[in-house]
Amino acid sequence: MKLGGIKAALAAAFVAPVAAHAQEAAATVNTGDTGWILTASAFVLLMTLPGLGLFYGGLVRARNVLSVLMHCFAIACGVSLLWAIAGYSLVFDGTAPWLGGTNNLFLANLADVRSGLTLPENAFALFQMTFAAITPALIVGAFVERVRFGWVMGFSLLWTLLVYFPVAHWMWGGGWLAAQWGALDFAGGVVVHTTAGIAALVVVLLLGPRKGFNKTLMLPHSPALTMTGAGLLWVGWYGFNGGSALAANGAAAGAILNTHFAACAAALVWIVIEHWRIGKPTSVGIVTGAIAGLATVTPAAGYIGPMGAMLLGVAGGAICFFAVQIVKQKIAIDDSLDVFAVHGVGGMLGSLLMPVTMLPALGGGGFSASATFQTQLVAQALAVGVTILWTGAGTWVAARVMALFVPMRVSVEAEHDGLDLTSHGERGWEMD
Repeated sequence: MKLGGIKAALAAAFVAPVAAHAQEAAATVNTGDTGWILTASAFVLLMTLPGLGLFYGGLVRARNVLSVLMHCFAIACGVSLLWAIAGYSLVFDGTAPWLGGTNNLFLANLADVRSGLTLPENAFALFQMTFAAITPALIVGAFVERVRFGWVMGFSLLWTLLVYFPVAHWMWGGGWLAAQWGALDFAGGVVVHTTAGIAALVVVLLLGPRKGFNKTLMLPHSPALTMTGAGLLWVGWYGFNGGSALAANGAAAGAILNTHFAACAAALVWIVIEHWRIGKPTSVGIVTGAIAGLATVTPAAGYIGPMGAMLLGVAGGAICFFAVQIVKQKIAIDDSLDVFAVHGVGGMLGSLLMPVTMLPALGGGGFSASATFQTQLVAQALAVGVTILWTGAGTWVAARVMALFVPMRVSVEAEHDGLDLTSHGERGWEMD
């Protein structure tokens, strides 16, 4: 036997088994990581049920509070099932440029360990499901008090299929924006907040304003509920951003710290501007500012340091405040609970400012070996721009298609009487 043949035989006999054993060891589930992701999944679900429902519910008039809670609850149920049936597979099966495959339909063929992670694949699927569930629920805030329940449900499911699944694949599932262009989205500035914000704007333009918009006062019926919901959202955001590290490690801790600092900075900036503009800092203002900061830091939370997080919070609080004024007062669009101005603008702002806050001079982690400040900025701008266009088109299609089967708006009488009673036959509050 020649020397080369002897070496090959030795490699086959000894090296290959050792390599296989090493790969097997590397694919072992880490119980600490798994426990954290399961906990983070519960936190993110808490954001929708009941956090978002209470936050939105306090902002509407009393006769519509139950309808908002129903929307969030029913959307979470429907999208969760859609995720299991097709969503996970279309987002995370394979790395094709545009959309995933069909190998994991109905969550079939899940691996004991998700490739590249230390988690069971079903734990990873669970965590990602909670992101899919909250995104269409966010959109609800734009068209509260005037939309039919059946249309909301059909639109939310179709929108998730047409918009959320493709964009999530492009950014998180190995699709073209991340793999070919190097665009980054740590926890959903593009995938969640930009898509929800743009969808909200498109729907309210199609739907039209509430009766009496900008003519009569439409005050929040319970700022206390809104503050309670905002607190739950803030706590849940620890799982939203911290869980996106996909491990119980320093990156998760850093993301949570950054999340907290951004929210604090944005909340305080908001009420400072509010005091300057209207003379009083309000409870609704401080929590809206906090949510703006949370949305702004989300895409960058795992790539930056505390200084960058505070800067994003300041920028998010200030810019989203004026975005609300522009949308409602200057151009008179009834984005009822400021979904576009807070979530959309915040998510896009954080995504575009990410390269700045990633700079080591601001405490950021810097760029990958194949990226520079300029290339990262281009990648982020491309991701935001493409997502705006895709979401706008997909939202228009989903809204129009569902309107063929269920009208978008309730009747004038139903809007006047409130959706709690006219859509669900119940009242959110019984005062007798």
